[in-house]
Amino acid sequence: MNAEQPLLSVTGAGHRYGDRFGCRDIDFDLWPGEVLAVVGESGSGKSTLLGMLSQRLSIDEGSIRYRTSTAASTSTGNDLVELSSLSESEVRRLWRTEWGFVHQNAADGLRMHVSAGGNVGEPLMAAGERHYGTIRAQAAEWLERVEIPSERMDETPATFSGGMRQRVQIARNLVFGPKLVFMDEPTSGLDVSVQARLLDLIRSLVADLGLAVVIVTHDLAVARLISHRTLVMKDGGVIESGLTDRVLDDPQAAYTQLLVSSILQG
Repeated sequence: MNAEQPLLSVTGAGHRYGDRFGCRDIDFDLWPGEVLAVVGESGSGKSTLLGMLSQRLSIDEGSIRYRTSTAASTSTGNDLVELSSLSESEVRRLWRTEWGFVHQNAADGLRMHVSAGGNVGEPLMAAGERHYGTIRAQAAEWLERVEIPSERMDETPATFSGGMRQRVQIARNLVFGPKLVFMDEPTSGLDVSVQARLLDLIRSLVADLGLAVVIVTHDLAVARLISHRTLVMKDGGVIESGLTDRVLDDPQAAYTQLLVSSILQG
């Protein structure tokens, strides 16, 4: 991939719910290896933006372009693919080969009554791997990487704690080597100590693998710990963006200042 070109380029993008926009006029580029946090209160539009980026919601205005592996292999510098032009089968191929999605509720991203090893192995089968021994070995390796004891590989996520379920979900989403991972409040609902361990794990894996990540969170502490840049959303629009330390240490928008001060006072 050409590191001088963005992996994802968003220009004037918006999604409409009936006669109103859930988000609108969104502009940013995401670069390979970069973690972008999208923060804001409930109803700010951040989940709508994540849905639009991941093609779970339609792009009703503007443009979202993505550099697929195919485009990268034939790169002339400008061949990002317009996501709204892709067929359903092309989007499904991206999910099998290049994209991951970590849900807030692990039960939405796992098959709860299939073994942990089976959950992690399934994406490898979807990507074309057929050798059982290879699949099981890679699943075991990834469960070890996310700190799931090997003796629990054949247990189901239904028997696991919330933090362990999220770690299995992370392994399931990273085992096939994606380039871009979407994360929707991945630490929400976990106690503080479990959150801290999970964030440390995500941060180290992202750095090791050179992933690009878009993470939606209402927690500014999560954004500070894990992201390079932050978008602050309010009423469906981006009201401030920049390097995370700059946005959180020297917020320019009044709304961002309120968000930051509420955390400090909390």
